[in-house]
Amino acid sequence: MSANQVALSYLAASVLFILALKGLSHPETARRGNTLGMIGMTLAVLITLAITRRVELALLAMAVGGGVGLVIARRVQMTQMPELVAAMHSLVGLAAVLIAIAVILHPQAFNVPFPVPTGNRIELFIGTFVGAITFSGSVIAFGKLAGLGKHSRLFSSAPVVFPGQHLLNLVLALVMLAAGYVFLGASPVNQWPPFVTLTTIAFLLGVLIIIPIGGADMPVVISMLNSYSGWAAAGIGFSLDNTMLIIAGSLVGSSGAILSYIMCRAMNRSFFSVILGGFGGAEGATTTTAEQKPVKSGSAEDVAFLLSSAENVIIVPGYGLAVGRAQHAVKEMALKLSAKGVNVRYAIHPVAGRMPGHMNVLLAEAEVPYDQVFEMDDINGDFGSTDVAFVLGANDVVNPLAEVPGSPIYGMPILEVHKARTVIVNKRSMASGYAGVDNPLFYMDRTMMVFGDAKKVVEDIVKALG
Repeated sequence: MSANQVALSYLAASVLFILALKGLSHPETARRGNTLGMIGMTLAVLITLAITRRVELALLAMAVGGGVGLVIARRVQMTQMPELVAAMHSLVGLAAVLIAIAVILHPQAFNVPFPVPTGNRIELFIGTFVGAITFSGSVIAFGKLAGLGKHSRLFSSAPVVFPGQHLLNLVLALVMLAAGYVFLGASPVNQWPPFVTLTTIAFLLGVLIIIPIGGADMPVVISMLNSYSGWAAAGIGFSLDNTMLIIAGSLVGSSGAILSYIMCRAMNRSFFSVILGGFGGAEGATTTTAEQKPVKSGSAEDVAFLLSSAENVIIVPGYGLAVGRAQHAVKEMALKLSAKGVNVRYAIHPVAGRMPGHMNVLLAEAEVPYDQVFEMDDINGDFGSTDVAFVLGANDVVNPLAEVPGSPIYGMPILEVHKARTVIVNKRSMASGYAGVDNPLFYMDRTMMVFGDAKKVVEDIVKALG
């Protein structure tokens, strides 16, 4: 293929990627967006294979990677998707670092002059440190999401902080930049010490940036790492002189950054504090555990009576719903209530679950009508006039302690469930949420707890509704 044909084909794939992002911006067009994205990626892969010198090696790598991906995709549960996303981000970051090493070792193989010019060294420096931070940060995020805190404190869902943490991060960042500056002007003989130094520090910074981030904020971390992986992919594109990777990486990086900014605003957090790794809380922040307090508990029959007697019901899905795979049962319950004249709506917190849009995906999978699903800002004002708020497995996103100064989750906007006339909460136990903070909502006089697996509880409610 000629250079012009390759450029036009890559441009067509880029346009399809942009249209895919546009389609993914709304549930009704998301399926079309996915289709356009797959067509664009297929075109990009075919063009890349057409210009690859060693097609057999590329096909072998695709077969191995695709086979592993297929096995993982078939085995992974919906509740494990956030961990899978974090793991995929880490691989993109590691790829950027490995390609940078390959370019330095054999620049001629990448059509890069020897010795490597300063412009290319700048690309390698940026791609390396962004990729290294993405890799190690994603590994920590994976461990936090997978609940590996019992094996290592680094993976604790609570913020891991220590005195002078931010100062240490600043010093390390300055040393990394200094090593990068030395690398830019180093001769081929002396280039490895500064390169190894900046890479090692970048790996360490990835760990230090993520460990102070608390569990309740992990969805924003996933979005942020998504952005980092995009910029790392763009760095790979510069190293490989591949315009498609540059464009696709930039799209992922910019869209991830915008999503992170939107989520930060929704949580009353500083966007720059996310980037700098201070998002989990101030130094010395501690978490609280559930206290032994009396609660009112009820049965599925009690819940069915309260729901069927109400005029307005708001369902608040959380991670417990995802764990129990209860979305289909919840939809059936909502249909029965609607048939009885009850106005049923769903309230979605922007960071409910373990990744951005987690609850929206679950409800869409159950084909819940889009006009019944409301974002936090659109429905929070209605809780005060709601007869029953039914919380399914949510904890931190409905915790009134977010309004209490000094709380580990202070400042995080919540769904104001505590203002409803009656609150029903389904949980497996009284254990604290992912942020490790007790929830006073559970002990209110007008709150009734219903313990058990979300799917089993909702199915029993459906039976009781008749």
